Amino acid sequence: MFEQIIKKSQFEERGTLFETGAPVTCSVSIDKVIAVGFGDGSLRLYKPKSEPVVVHAHNGVILSIAANDSHIITGGQDGSFLKISLDGEIEEIFNFGTQWVDNVAAYEDMFLCSSGKNVYIWSGDNNKPKLLEHQSTIGGIAIDQNGRRIAVSCYGGVTLWRYEKNKWKSSKFAWKGSHSKVGFSPDGKYIVTTMQENELHAWRIRDKASFAMSGYPSKVKSFTWAGDNPYLVTAGAREAICWPFDGKEGPRGRTPLCIASGGQENATYVETLPGEKAIFAGFKNGMVLLSELSENPNDVLIQSPTGSEISNISISPDRSHILVGDIKGKVLWSPLWE
Repeated sequence: MFEQIIKKSQFEERGTLFETGAPVTCSVSIDKVIAVGFGDGSLRLYKPKSEPVVVHAHNGVILSIAANDSHIITGGQDGSFLKISLDGEIEEIFNFGTQWVDNVAAYEDMFLCSSGKNVYIWSGDNNKPKLLEHQSTIGGIAIDQNGRRIAVSCYGGVTLWRYEKNKWKSSKFAWKGSHSKVGFSPDGKYIVTTMQENELHAWRIRDKASFAMSGYPSKVKSFTWAGDNPYLVTAGAREAICWPFDGKEGPRGRTPLCIASGGQENATYVETLPGEKAIFAGFKNGMVLLSELSENPNDVLIQSPTGSEISNISISPDRSHILVGDIKGKVLWSPLWE
């Protein structure tokens, strides 16, 4: 029986494939580096013209990652909340013992993490964190572009915290069900969450008007924002589903743009190409496409099918390189341009 020969893309031909042996779980771009977290607790720092630097950060899965201008922060299955320099030096901010650090976020000198039902905030020179309590286990946290609002998702919706008069004040955005990944729209007008069901939910912040984005054949594991309008680009279907968020009503009553066709495979991860009206979509079979935000897009093959689900796509801060990771630990590191 003959094996099927899959032709490599130009990006695979000129890039480097690393077999790490541990699932890629998360990543963040900072300075000239893409920092990648793995299922074995290791953190790898990828930058052009260098071998990746391996940092032994956690004893167990790295669950979440974020960065400010100078440091990477990570949360792990081992209960550690870490601050890591671009040289790989580790400082433990806090240790929660047997409780996982599920989510992390950063803004300037403010570092956040969630563990169980609580969000903890370290800011400035304060060694003691500010505690924000919630009614159930936290699914996701996000900070807006000004660092004055924090969105926290859990069962039953989102709690929005505003920093006013030196205090964090909360308001509820309710919708039944379990909410996980959460984010603000680029203009700060909307909050969006992924759900345990095969759908997303969104609220307009000024009046709490809410709406569902449903009809997905699988769970939405990833979303990002792209274009000037902007579009909310989502995984979870056989194409990247792009919901328009311009205008007063956002995507209400409007048809999404569908780009980057995966054939019979569902998209598992999406990422924006910064500065361009284009997105990357990774699929369950390991294929990755670059597609324009248009009615008649031209898809560019970044990675041919490998048989392993794409779990992460990152672009270096200078847009020179792309990193593609999957659930079996394969990492493609390739120049974006010739």
